Amino acid sequence: MIPSRAVVNQKRVDVSDFPKLLNGINNYNGNQLHKLALRLMALVFVRHDELRYAEWSEFDFNKNEWLIPASKMKMNAPHKVPLSTQAITILAEIKNHTGQHQYLFASEQSSDGVMSEAAMLSVLYDLGYKGKQTVHGFRGLASTILNEQGYNPDHIESQLAHKVPNTTRGAYN
Repeated sequence: MIPSRAVVNQKRVDVSDFPKLLNGINNYNGNQLHKLALRLMALVFVRHDELRYAEWSEFDFNKNEWLIPASKMKMNAPHKVPLSTQAITILAEIKNHTGQHQYLFASEQSSDGVMSEAAMLSVLYDLGYKGKQTVHGFRGLASTILNEQGYNPDHIESQLAHKVPNTTRGAYN
């Protein structure tokens, strides 16, 4: 028998503490690009690297959507992320910082890179969430909140870019 791997969920605050976390992020006085990245993450709940490597060319502001190419996705399939009015507003703020670059979250240290993996996490640490909330934890929070609010679980899983586990069902959906 092959031993099973222990499942380790990424740290995330309780749903009841989510408003306090968002308020802390909104009032953060440190690096504004890192703050904007977290604000956007809370709305689109993509994977950390999908956000860090987002390129301006992937956004269709006429359709209010972000099309992440298959090459950047864990499941190697393109992923369409609808953008809310709030996300569009945040993207406009980000554009003021990095609109001249290829990447939304261009590195401050090099002209061809993106912000480090630790950039958003350091904001959470600065706000007192070390060991309580990770960047990836926004995905779990989104799933919990949307499921509790009665949204269609298939839509939630689709937005999280989770592959349908049943191959027959996945082929037809």
